[in-house]
Amino acid sequence: MQVNEAIPMISAPAVLRTRVLVVDDSRAQRRVLALQLSRWGYDVTEAASGIDALALCSATPFDIIISDWMMPGLTGVEFCRDIRALPSEIYSYFILLTSKSETAEITRGLEAGADDFLTKPFNADELRARLRAGERIVGMQRQLVQKNSVIRAALDEIQNLYDSLDRDLQEARKLQLTLMRDRRHDFDQGFTTILMRPSGHVGGDLVGSFRINDGRISLYSVDVSGHGVASAMMTARLAGLLSGGSPDQNIAIRKATLGQQFAWSPDTVASKLNRLMIEDVQADQYFTLAYAEVDMVTGNLALVQAGHPHPVILRKGGTIDVLGMGGLPIGLIADAGYDTVMARLFPGDRLILVSDGITECPSVAGEELGQDGFIALVDRLQALPSDQLIEALQWELVSYHGKAEFPDDVSAIIFDYTGPNPPDSALRSTD
Repeated sequence: MQVNEAIPMISAPAVLRTRVLVVDDSRAQRRVLALQLSRWGYDVTEAASGIDALALCSATPFDIIISDWMMPGLTGVEFCRDIRALPSEIYSYFILLTSKSETAEITRGLEAGADDFLTKPFNADELRARLRAGERIVGMQRQLVQKNSVIRAALDEIQNLYDSLDRDLQEARKLQLTLMRDRRHDFDQGFTTILMRPSGHVGGDLVGSFRINDGRISLYSVDVSGHGVASAMMTARLAGLLSGGSPDQNIAIRKATLGQQFAWSPDTVASKLNRLMIEDVQADQYFTLAYAEVDMVTGNLALVQAGHPHPVILRKGGTIDVLGMGGLPIGLIADAGYDTVMARLFPGDRLILVSDGITECPSVAGEELGQDGFIALVDRLQALPSDQLIEALQWELVSYHGKAEFPDDVSAIIFDYTGPNPPDSALRSTD
């Protein structure tokens, strides 16, 4: 190697210890270059061949590699290509020393992964400038590796938190499902069948029923706004307020003399829940509700609809009655008024309450099923018993939506009335 001017003596910065590998089959040229780099403060390692250098790089990453092009066994270009194939987060800035200046040769070196060239003979200032350029690239790469390491650590911590949250939500889902232990609940003159399908781990829908006294039962369908834990916690509270297992805490039940218990009218129940949400809960939440009370002897039905999809009665003869007057959701407006709607069930009739996860289920094209679409589904499936109707309804929704995961919770409760025939058969009207 020839240098066309004297190499200046430059004192090395004390803090600069960039690792440099010098590769050259000429011991004399290798030593001259290594000595100069050491004077500049670099941590220098020497290799007499590309094969030796590759072994060193496999064990220890270097910041900068300066390699001669023409070497026996493994040329500088081949050595560079093998270096780039090594798995390593540390990027080595590669400078080829060559007497070649043809464009085609330079292209070969660049394609092999070289970053820079230095044509022999070179002067010290040019070499130092190219080394500084390499150090800037290596420095930026080090910062990138450090930032990636920080990001990976943060992602690992987030993953751990997610895994912990996922386990908690799985347990919460199990607890929420205990609010509705049985898909079917039998009463003396009828039975209920329920569907609960949260869109996530936990949901904001709630369906159920409870016995008021020997002759009356209540059914309800609730849809709390939003999704996730907050909505699930609200459904848990509402389940306690509408629990048949704790009549003393049931907001719908009122005590009478001699230990008897009766229920508040459906419109009163809705008003009491609305006042509770506005005055006591004071959370940024509301819910829609369909609440019905059934006289199991006469089949008389009293119902309130508060922003919930319209309940329907599937008559034994195949006709479908749509009930309700819309109404305001619970917890939005203080002193909101609610109206009770009256109807009558006859043996063989079915009362169906559903959440808007069904009526607002989007199709593949994005069109909502709607109330009419839901009624059309019920009409098509009405020959099925309620447990099979519930299952078929889910599959119809999956087919309509195009996938098994729904954007909202899906819930429903069906009450099959099997009570005694009314004393006057002329009363079998649909009014």
